[in-house]
Amino acid sequence: MIKANDSNRKSWIPVPKDSDFPIQNIPFGVFKKSNKQTCIGTRIGDLAIDLNTLYRLNYFEGIPLKNDVFEKKNLNEFLKLKKPIWRLVRDRIAEIFDEKNRMDSLYQKQVLHPINEIEMMMPVKVGDYTDFYSSRQHAYNVGCMFRDPNNALLPNWLHMPVAYHGRASSIIVSGTDIHRPMGQQLVGNSTQPIFGPTKLLDFELEMAFITGQGKALGEQINTSEAENYIFGMCIFNDWSARDLQKWEYVPLGPFLGKNFASSISPWIVTLDALEPFRIKGEVQAPSTLPYLKFQGRKNIDINLEVKISSNEFEPQTISSSNFKYLYWNMSQQLAHHSINGCNINAGDLMASGTISGNNPGTYGSLLELTWKGTKPIKMPDGTERKFLKDHDTVHMRAHAKAKKYQIGFGELRTKILPAKKQSFASN
Repeated sequence: MIKANDSNRKSWIPVPKDSDFPIQNIPFGVFKKSNKQTCIGTRIGDLAIDLNTLYRLNYFEGIPLKNDVFEKKNLNEFLKLKKPIWRLVRDRIAEIFDEKNRMDSLYQKQVLHPINEIEMMMPVKVGDYTDFYSSRQHAYNVGCMFRDPNNALLPNWLHMPVAYHGRASSIIVSGTDIHRPMGQQLVGNSTQPIFGPTKLLDFELEMAFITGQGKALGEQINTSEAENYIFGMCIFNDWSARDLQKWEYVPLGPFLGKNFASSISPWIVTLDALEPFRIKGEVQAPSTLPYLKFQGRKNIDINLEVKISSNEFEPQTISSSNFKYLYWNMSQQLAHHSINGCNINAGDLMASGTISGNNPGTYGSLLELTWKGTKPIKMPDGTERKFLKDHDTVHMRAHAKAKKYQIGFGELRTKILPAKKQSFASN
């Protein structure tokens, strides 16, 4: 069988130069075809591929799959299968679309769909969502701004991957607009809160991983086996209303300042596709407790970019970062998440936390890029951004670069609409 990660392989499907989706990628997602039928699929170049039709045409013969696994409206049933099955499916797709195996033109019409004629949908039904806080520079920056710079990291931060549980129901796919959230804020030196639209709306540049079916309640996933339970990754924007968050987070942490929306890119890129881009992470000191120790290269070199556009100007790059800047890697995150016996389910989403590099141009939020609004960013139309304005669109992209190709995630794009008018019950 042809292996999907062969760097020399080419597809009979045309792949534009610098495409995020060469045949070495083969991500998984869900899209709605022009006839409004939803299907599970993958993508090569600018063509989406209907996996259910491929199955019905017997292209997956010999792989133990349920008859309806690709008929679902999300990837969750496929995620319940083990990693060897995920890998067999991906390798078979690579074989089908290898340049030596051109498909019959009649089948091509049934299977292939131009990317501009489909609508991308939520790839998974997220059951549970956990947001980590795993970039050391980001944690340090926030600590400097809101606490003592000499003690920026809280005492527990270097000993475990800190995280909080977020709201799964408000995770949305790229292209879904959001309204500016409303809530309580404490302004200036006032001791009484006011209610209104957030004035400090921010993005957070993150990546996330999607899990397969984990172990039973009470059992643990260790670092050496963690990647067997990680299906793949997507770009993640953890929207934040900084003024709402500041007022509410003591003593229990984020609530309304976070749960109004989180955005994900629509294609899930497998860990297998990202295998060539593994690197060593930052040396962890002090030494971790035994359950967090790991072997091998667990960080991944993925370039990240954030742009802002509006009705008045085209996308403007404001941050260029990299996934390699995580202090705590995904295997450690999953091991820590389950060390107390917490069960992990197919379709759970684990976000990295804001990813910031070691210089200002690599910071992953406007809070850091403008240093709490004290260093505004100039836009092409002459305006400035301390935080996001209505009708701004945030664009995020991610790709890992090899000599002959790149593995990318496509674009995560979300537009900010004005706050909705609120009606309140009278006394």
